[in-house]
This record gives sequence, C-alpha cells and structure tokens, in this order.
Amino acid sequence: MQAMPYITAAVLAAFVGYIAAWYTGAIEGNFALLLFLATAVTGAYWLAERLVFLPRRRRAAQALEAAHAQRRAELDRMGIEKVDGDVQEAKGRLLMQPWWLDWTAGLFPVIAIVFLLRSFLFEPFKIPSGSMIPTLLVGDLILVNKFTYGVRLPVINKKITAGTPVQRGDVMVFRYPPQPSMDYIKRVVGLPGDEVAYLNKRLTVNGEPVPTSALPDYFDPDAMRYFKQFEEQLGSERHRVIVNTDAPALVMGASNFPFREQCRYSVEGVACTVPEGHYFLMGDNRDNSLDSRYWGFVPDENIVGRAFFVWMNFGNLKRIGSFH
Repeated sequence: MQAMPYITAAVLAAFVGYIAAWYTGAIEGNFALLLFLATAVTGAYWLAERLVFLPRRRRAAQALEAAHAQRRAELDRMGIEKVDGDVQEAKGRLLMQPWWLDWTAGLFPVIAIVFLLRSFLFEPFKIPSGSMIPTLLVGDLILVNKFTYGVRLPVINKKITAGTPVQRGDVMVFRYPPQPSMDYIKRVVGLPGDEVAYLNKRLTVNGEPVPTSALPDYFDPDAMRYFKQFEEQLGSERHRVIVNTDAPALVMGASNFPFREQCRYSVEGVACTVPEGHYFLMGDNRDNSLDSRYWGFVPDENIVGRAFFVWMNFGNLKRIGSFH
C-alpha cells in the first residue's frame, strides 16, 4: 500500500501528459479511448477501495478502538479517570480516504456516468463551420442520438444492435473517412444503391429531382451577403439549403477516395452510385461544404449518430430547440 501513492501519481501524470500532447498537437488524440481508459482505471481503484483498502482501514480503526477500550479498562482499575488523546479523532484519520483514492475511486461514479451517457445515449458536439447553414450555425451546441442507428461499442464503434435504418434527410455525425479521428456533420442524401446527382446545382436521387421550393434569400452575417435559399424535401422532412449562384457547378479538388470509379465528374457537377454499406452526404450550405462530392462515401462503421437538438448557442439563445 505504501507504493500506491507513487503508482497513482505516475498514472495521473500519464493522463495529464496525453492530454497536454493532444492539446499542443504533438499527437492525434482520441477522446473516446481516453474516457474509456479513465473509466477502467478509476473503476479498478473503486473496486480495490471497496474490497481491499476500505476494509483494511476499518480493521485498523477497530483495532485502535479495541486497544483504547483495553487501556481505558486498565486505567479504570487503577482509579485513573482522565485519559489523554481523542480516540475518535484518531479513528477518523484512519478511516479517511487518502488523496490517491480521492482522485481515482472518488471520481469513478461521475466518469462512469459520463462514459455511459456519451457512449450509448447522447453525445454533445459543437458546430465549428458554416457547412450546414442555414440549418445549423457556427457555435451551435448540439446533441447527437447515439442509439437511433443501433448501439455501438465505444472506441471500436462496432454495432451490437440493429437500430433504425438511416433515412434520406437525416442530419448525421460521422467519422471523417480520410481522418477518422475527426467528427463531421452533414445531411444524408444518398442511401446504399442510390444514384445521386448534383448537376447545375440541382439535386436528383434515382433520376427523380428532389422536391424544391424557393424561399426568401438568406442573409449570412459572416459573409455580409445574401444567398439564394430553397426548401428541399428528402424523405418525410423538409429542410432549408442555400446556394451561391456565383460559384461554379464544377467540383474542384475531389480526392482519390474508395469507390471513386462509381462517380462521374463533369463541368455540371457530379453523379455517383452509392456502394453497399455506404452513404452519400452533403452540407446544406451547398457551395461551402466539403462533403461526399470531394472525399467520397461514408461507410456504415463510421457512423456516430443522428443530430437532432441544439441545446445551446451562447450568442443566440433563440437557437435552442430541435431541427430537421
């Protein structure tokens, strides 16, 4: 037990070092893995506290109390009534949890709750860019449902329940295929087997134009200009998109992604056949979105969950609420 403070200090230093290296960009961090390891380590300390360390401290306190009672009985036989020292204070010090258990076993319940909520129910995200304007704005803090598409094991992201099938029009958070450590958010446009075309800034799925109606122009305060705004219907829900009529329809800079041979690029845009087990996603800010047109399809194993609620935007509290 004497070595435990040093072992714990080394473990905590390793966690702090990992976070510092991640923060400074020295390594590519993985929050899911970090949270899993923190849960496992603090859980091990919590079990050790319940099964080993706490019973040991209680036995020591009981032994102290018994020794005090024996000493008191001997002094009573000698006619001595006053006894120096406070046995209750000494007992309290023996029962007190040491610092290395406070910072491990003491944190386990909180870390475990966060781990379970984040891994299997809901995960918070912050919108970092304008690719989903006007549906989601920069600075929106959103919640993502982690079980809609099926429960997945943390870290390895392996699906263990079927869940509800992905629907066209869903706003999905996923692991960015070229760099899976990053999370992206876009709208599902094409399902496995779909023929998706975005030509001359007009979206069609399986040869059918997506129902679209014009809305009043959208003013983007960051760009300080107006954009054409439309309402689209993908699946059962309607959502808004914006289009920059000055931007070319040509998709420039598409990478050499898997199944690229299933896409046809032209000056009018792109048309792709979505492979099995994959999805085609686009941003609602059609001319300011790095999406499947550029880096390809999202495999099923990259899915994180369905975004559905803005729980805070510190610059605009009216943003709080559900969205489609």
